[in-house]
Amino acid sequence: MFEGFDRFEVRRGEVRLACRRAGQGEPLLLMHGHPQTMAMWHRVAPQLAQRFSVVMMDLRGYGDSSRPEAGPDNVAYSRREMALDAVAVMQSQGFERFQVLAHDRGARVAHRLAADHAERVERLMLLDIAPTLAMYTQTSEAFARAYWHWFFLIQPPPLPEGLIEDDPVRFLHSVMGARYAGLAVFDPAAMAEYARCISLPGSARGICSDYRASAGIDLVHDRADVAAGLRLAQPLRVLWGDQGIVGKCFDVLALWRERAIDVSGRGVDSGHYLPEQVPQVVLDEALGFFRST
Repeated sequence: MFEGFDRFEVRRGEVRLACRRAGQGEPLLLMHGHPQTMAMWHRVAPQLAQRFSVVMMDLRGYGDSSRPEAGPDNVAYSRREMALDAVAVMQSQGFERFQVLAHDRGARVAHRLAADHAERVERLMLLDIAPTLAMYTQTSEAFARAYWHWFFLIQPPPLPEGLIEDDPVRFLHSVMGARYAGLAVFDPAAMAEYARCISLPGSARGICSDYRASAGIDLVHDRADVAAGLRLAQPLRVLWGDQGIVGKCFDVLALWRERAIDVSGRGVDSGHYLPEQVPQVVLDEALGFFRST
């Protein structure tokens, strides 16, 4: 799926981060969501590499990256730690300042990355999320029913881990297949990659730790930002699927304008998985928004 992309690894302490890179031009970091890997970018990354130096990474806990122990308060899986992973990956390639395109969990990492390391992020495009704090505090019955996994995965161990490990591919298909357009929209090679990675030892622990951090320590960090009046200064573009849950349950633009100064965006005719369901829309938006040489 990624012909012409070079594989590389970055070690940050005990954590090993699996990455790929291709292209030339302005650096652009791509970060994936749950329950996927960097393979989700296969319909857009090759085209972006014609204009940018594209770097993709598997988040810790996912893909071929490490699945460290969570530690107290799941700190090892906080957005703050994952943002530092992203900085380390880009520095390893000689990029001190870069742009970011991110989806779902990766977009939440990108939000923290832009907040904690404003000098490194030039502009960012986030796909199908509203701010994490707002999504938790404004949860409705409709959202809770559709995003049941948010509340299942944060239950104390070992219950969710055990249920996932009983049949990880069933969990994968249950999460992805229940959403708009079902599983038919996904490339079989990409689905095979998602299935391989979620079946690796420690994947269930990593996924649960990721979500527990978002419902715990990440909210502490987000509330501190709000209390301090911190808003992202970088240009922020947000896209969401009109057929998905985020756009139906939340006023995405209004919520991001509370957290960032320069915000634009729109809904598109898609479900949650924009880069795989409407890749040309994502490409057109990215090429129109990101600075290239």
